[in-house]
Amino acid sequence: MAETQQTEQSDDADEVRALARRAARDERRAARLAKRIGAFAGRHGGAEGQLAYLGRAGTRIVLVGADGGWGDLVAPSHAIASSAAEKAGLTLHESFDGEFAARVRTGPYEWKRMAGLQLGGREI
Repeated sequence: MAETQQTEQSDDADEVRALARRAARDERRAARLAKRIGAFAGRHGGAEGQLAYLGRAGTRIVLVGADGGWGDLVAPSHAIASSAAEKAGLTLHESFDGEFAARVRTGPYEWKRMAGLQLGGREI
């Protein structure tokens, strides 16, 4: 009976340590993403974003710079993406539409890629 209690306590302690390691790992991931968001904002005169759930793949952080430049990052979970956005001071929008979407400036590459597929161009 004493051995059973020790085993249960050991299992509980292992679980607590595993949860602490997971939380620390998630915190580091959020900090790295926040640093990348900050770098993007610095290059583009500020930034705003939107979180898009991708399913098992995680959550996409869509970034739109004040100059119309855009990019995205993928976080392994919605919680990590939210934490990264908060750490970076990123203003988040509920959806990617309206004035927010209108700020995105696409270049020749995007137009060529989009039109090429519709006009029978080479499949990428």
